[in-house]
Amino acid sequence: MHGKICPQCCGEQREVTLDCPSDCPYLLQAREHAKAHSDPPTEREREALFPEVEITEQFLHEREHLILGLSFALGKSARADRSLRDRDLIAGVSSLAKTYQTLVNSSLIYEPTTANLAHQSIAREVETMVREFREAEQQHIGHARLRDSEVLKALVFLLRMGLARTSGRPKSRAFIDFLFEQFPEKHSPIAGPEEAGSRIVIP
Repeated sequence: MHGKICPQCCGEQREVTLDCPSDCPYLLQAREHAKAHSDPPTEREREALFPEVEITEQFLHEREHLILGLSFALGKSARADRSLRDRDLIAGVSSLAKTYQTLVNSSLIYEPTTANLAHQSIAREVETMVREFREAEQQHIGHARLRDSEVLKALVFLLRMGLARTSGRPKSRAFIDFLFEQFPEKHSPIAGPEEAGSRIVIP
């Protein structure tokens, strides 16, 4: 706002009508308070989390590189379009998860049509990362072993994480800020073992 704001307006309009700077101490404090006092999810919210998709600790360990790669793709989308908000990323990931769920359950490739250019861009970045991941596997171990069911689980994990981190307000960027913190660099995290400093290394 480039000026003073009263506490009440700050609390009521934060991330609703106001585009709060990510380093605002009041915003950061509000996020911590919200995490500590979050209400249990409603039935509708639980359904949005794909409760039928089970994600085990073993999967998170074995496919950590995949999750990092998809997280990087989401962060890349947000960097390319600074107008994106958490709900844009979450909607994009949810749509992709539905596509992969249909593919896994019926072997049908179903791509829901959307006129939302932001969601299309997010989907392209994620699909590009999945393709690069498979190409890296092919290069380093001789074959691509990544299954569509694993991509589905990774997407659902990121969806759940995004919903847990966002404030739910229209202009919330808490999830996006988290991704930016994890991936401050701009180069692709998928690489071979010989490339030092990479965040994703195909064994």
